[in-house]
Amino acid sequence: MKILDACTRPGSGRIKVRRAAADTDGVPDIHHVIDSRAITPVFQPLVSLTTGDLVGYEALSRGPAGTPWESPATLFAAARTAGRDSELDWVCRAAAYRAALAADLRTALFVNMEPTSWRTPCPPDLAGVVAEAQRRLHVVTEMTERVLADDPSALLAATTSCRAAGWGVALDDVGADPMSLALMPFVHPDVVKLDMSLLHSPTERHTAEVVAAVAAYAEASGATILAEGVETPEHELTARTMGATVAQGWYYGRPAPLPAAPPARTAPLPPVCAPAAASGTPYEIVAAHRPVVETTKSVLMPISHHIEALADGGQVLLACFQDARHFGPATARRFARIAAGSPLVAAFGTGLAAEPAPGVRGAGLDAADPLRGEWNVIVVGPHRSVALVARDLGDTGPEADRRFSFAVTHNRDLVVAAARSLLQAITPVRAAALEGLVAA
Repeated sequence: MKILDACTRPGSGRIKVRRAAADTDGVPDIHHVIDSRAITPVFQPLVSLTTGDLVGYEALSRGPAGTPWESPATLFAAARTAGRDSELDWVCRAAAYRAALAADLRTALFVNMEPTSWRTPCPPDLAGVVAEAQRRLHVVTEMTERVLADDPSALLAATTSCRAAGWGVALDDVGADPMSLALMPFVHPDVVKLDMSLLHSPTERHTAEVVAAVAAYAEASGATILAEGVETPEHELTARTMGATVAQGWYYGRPAPLPAAPPARTAPLPPVCAPAAASGTPYEIVAAHRPVVETTKSVLMPISHHIEALADGGQVLLACFQDARHFGPATARRFARIAAGSPLVAAFGTGLAAEPAPGVRGAGLDAADPLRGEWNVIVVGPHRSVALVARDLGDTGPEADRRFSFAVTHNRDLVVAAARSLLQAITPVRAAALEGLVAA
């Protein structure tokens, strides 16, 4: 699905027009700001550290000047409270596209996006500018690692839509959250943006770990490393030592309207070829490339526990239990402990609740779901990836003697492909919360 399709797919409907309102001080409320599309974009330049040429601009949003909504943090916080953050996200992106189109921008335009807004149809009044942007602009959509844990399937769908439209994908603020590196393989970004905090603590161990993992990913994929927050020549030098080839920050220019005249020299961003999406279940994906062996549940159990233990320390853990009865109290305690230090821990099985243990995302399976016949344990981290995939052979005897056909792989591409096939089934955080309220 292309970005344009998200604007025009069935169900887009009409905008519900709310009456403009103001508080007692005459400040327009958040509904009026969104309904009137009162968003102004400003742009910060991105510069090649190799040539000094302009690479593009990042679009930043501002609410009405002189109001509390001028601050984007306050603006989005209020919209989130009002339940209109996804619509505001569309409004901000459309405002950036409109300004870039008016300036006939020929360089890359970096635009922030909450992938959860992919689930919200584009407001009809914005569909035209979004469609024109798809035809004329080179957009790089920025996403943060936070949204992968919130709504994995929306993020995967959003990245697929961006690439179908010929646009790029950037992973923003890498390093701000210690867990962000574990999520990088799922986004497979064209650009990795190093958080500005890394420039201010170049000798910290955390910085070294982030830089090493990002450099390894960039070397393998061809992705561009971009350093944020460059304010001094010293910061620029540090950015170079971290492998960055593009930078942004006050050293090159503060956010402002786009210039009337295009720059004389620009530098293009090299595209990254995203891996083709693998189809099938984790077992089918791995077994197509690795030999499988038959064994019993009693033999597989210690292997499964060993792989689960590898998730301690900030890795993603995904596990299929076939049925909720296999996710017993001991397993719940073990997974809750892992979830306390992981960006994403999820369990799959028939009858599983949306949160079967504290911090653990649950995905209930239909009786006919092929995952019901699989026992999978998948760990993905910045420096480690492993998957146990097993298929139930249908025995009806003693539990410990049930036979499975299984394989174990440490091949990162296979492990990530298997993990991506599971992420589609995880319920969004917001939907899970609503489900819990209904159940209560």
